[in-house]
Amino acid sequence: MANIYTDDVMQEGIKALARLMKESDSIVVLTGAGMDTESNIPDFRGKDGLWRKIDPRLVASVDTLEENYSMFREFYIERINRLKDVAPHEGHYVLADFEEKGIIKSIATQNVSALHKLAGSKNVNELHGNIRSIRCNNCNQEAKIDDFFNNHKCAYCGSSFLRPNVVLFGEALPAVPWDSAQSDIRNTDLLIVIGTSLEVSPVNQLPLLTRGKLTLINNEDVYAYYDFDIKLIGKAKDILIRLRDAYNRI
Repeated sequence: MANIYTDDVMQEGIKALARLMKESDSIVVLTGAGMDTESNIPDFRGKDGLWRKIDPRLVASVDTLEENYSMFREFYIERINRLKDVAPHEGHYVLADFEEKGIIKSIATQNVSALHKLAGSKNVNELHGNIRSIRCNNCNQEAKIDDFFNNHKCAYCGSSFLRPNVVLFGEALPAVPWDSAQSDIRNTDLLIVIGTSLEVSPVNQLPLLTRGKLTLINNEDVYAYYDFDIKLIGKAKDILIRLRDAYNRI
C-alpha cells in the first residue's frame, strides 16, 4: 500500500493513480463533503463542520419535520441560501470531463449540493438526495423551491409538509441510486474515493464491495479497515487538476 503524504512524493502518487486509470476498463468515483469544501461549502464532521455546531438529530430528522416543522424549515432555508453563490470548482469539472471522455463510468456522492451535475457529470448517484429540489413529504410530488420558502401547501395533496429532497436522519437511502452505486462499485476495476472520512453508514460499506483497486484522495488520512492501494493526502481540487494533467501526459 502506497501512502502519499508529502508534496515531495505526491506527484509520484498521482502518476501511479493515472497509470491505474489507464489500465482500468471501468472506473467509479465516490465523493463526500471534502469534494465540496473548496466550493466554500463547509463539511459536516471536520473541526469547523456544521454538525459540530448543530446536533443534526434535532433539525435534520424525520421527527423534527413532523413535530417542529418551523425549525426544520428555518434550518433548511439557511442551508439552501448558503448555496446561492456556490459553484463547482475545477475538480468537479475534471471529473465531468473524465466522464464525457469515457474514462470514468459513474460518480456516487454523499453530497446533496448537486455540484457534480452542475459541472456536467451525468451519471451521478446522489445517495443522500439533492437539496436543490423540493418535494411533498406526503405524496412525493415535486414542488417549487419558492413554495417551500414561503411555507405554501402542496399543490397536489394540500399537505403542509414540503421538504428538500434529501435523506433525513431516520430515513433509508433512496433505492435507485443506492442499488446503482452498489452495482457499479462491485463491477469496477478502480474505485477512487474522494473527500470522505468514511464514517457514515451505510455509504462507508461501499469501498468494501469492490474487487478492483481502491484509492483515496482526502485532506486527511482515513484510519479504518480499508485496504487502499494508493492514498493521496491533500485537497481534492489540486490533486484532481494534477491527476488530469498526469493522465493526459501518459
